[in-house]
Amino acid sequence: MEFDVPRHIGAITREVVGGERDGQPTRIVRASRSFSTDIDDTWDAVTNPARIPRWFSPVSGDLKLGGRYQIEGNAGGTIEECAPPRRLAVTWEFGGGMSWVSLTLAEEAGGTTRLELEHAAPLDEKSEEFWNQYGPGAVGIGWDLSFLGLAEHLEHGWDKPPETDTEWVKSDNYKDFARGSSTNWRDASITYGTDAEAATEAADRTTQFYGG
Repeated sequence: MEFDVPRHIGAITREVVGGERDGQPTRIVRASRSFSTDIDDTWDAVTNPARIPRWFSPVSGDLKLGGRYQIEGNAGGTIEECAPPRRLAVTWEFGGGMSWVSLTLAEEAGGTTRLELEHAAPLDEKSEEFWNQYGPGAVGIGWDLSFLGLAEHLEHGWDKPPETDTEWVKSDNYKDFARGSSTNWRDASITYGTDAEAATEAADRTTQFYGG
C-alpha cells in the first residue's frame, strides 16, 4: 500500500499555542483538517466504537458523558464533554501524566467537515523535559497518522490504522510521511517561539523515534 504523502501532509494545519486550564498554564498542540464527508458521518466515525478501530486503536469503556474510556495499548481517561455532532473532550491519562484532548467539528461549504484537534499539556517540569527532548512532533506525528487513517477511512473505506500495517511502516512511503510530519511540527514549534536550532534537534530525535 502507498499513500499520497504530500496531499495528506499538506492537508493538515498545525499550530502550537499557549493556553490555560484551571488557572494553570498549558501548551496546546493543535491540528485541523477538512474531511470529504458531512458532519454527522465524521462524528460517527470518531465516536462509534464499531468504526473507531477502522482508523484508530480500539476504544472500550463507558462511552458517555462522565464515563471512563480506555484506548487499547494507549491512554485512558474521562469523557468531559460530549455534544454531538460538534464537540468531544476527554482527559488523556498516560504514563502517570495527565493532559487533555478535544475534538471540534464544523460544517463547511460543499459538504465537507473541518475537524480541529487540540492536545493540551500542563507546563510542569515533566512536560517541559519531554518538550525539550522531542517537541510537538512527539504527539503531533501520532495525530497526523490518525488523520491519515481517518481520511482514508472516510474517502475509501479503509478498515485499519495505517501504522498497524507492518509492511507499510518499513516502507519509504511511511518514512516520507514521518519526516514530512516531523518537519511541519518543527516549523510550528519555531513559529510558537522555540529556538530554531533546539526545535530542529528535537524534531530530528522525534523523526528517529518514529523510524523516519
